[in-house]
Amino acid sequence: QVQLVESGGGSVQAGGSLSLSCAASGYFFYSYCMGWFRQAPGKEREGVAHIDSDGSTTYADSVKGRFTISKDNAKNTLYLQMNSLKPEDTAMYYCAARYCSLGYNYWGQGTQVTVSS
Repeated sequence: QVQLVESGGGSVQAGGSLSLSCAASGYFFYSYCMGWFRQAPGKEREGVAHIDSDGSTTYADSVKGRFTISKDNAKNTLYLQMNSLKPEDTAMYYCAARYCSLGYNYWGQGTQVTVSS
C-alpha cells in the first residue's frame, strides 16, 4: 500500500524559506516519478515541481529560481526547498507519485504553507 506523508509546512513572512518533506512507503521509491502540487482556496490545483526517476527536474514558471525539488532514494523521501517565498505561494502543498509512464495516482494528505506580507 503506497503511503505519502508530507511535513514541514507552516507560516513565514514574505522573503522567508520553508522546506517540505514527503516520506514515502509501499513502493519502489527510486523507480517512480514524483512531484509537488499546490492548491490555494478557490483555485485549481497546480503542479509546482516534478522529478523523474533519473533525477531530472521541471518547475512551474512561477517558482523557477526559488524552489528546488530533490529526493533521497536511500531515505525514500522527497523534498521541496522553498526560498524567497511570496504571499501568492500560500496554499496547501501535496506530494504525489506515479509510475513514470502513467499519471499521478498516489497523493499525500497535504501540508499548509502560509506566507504573510
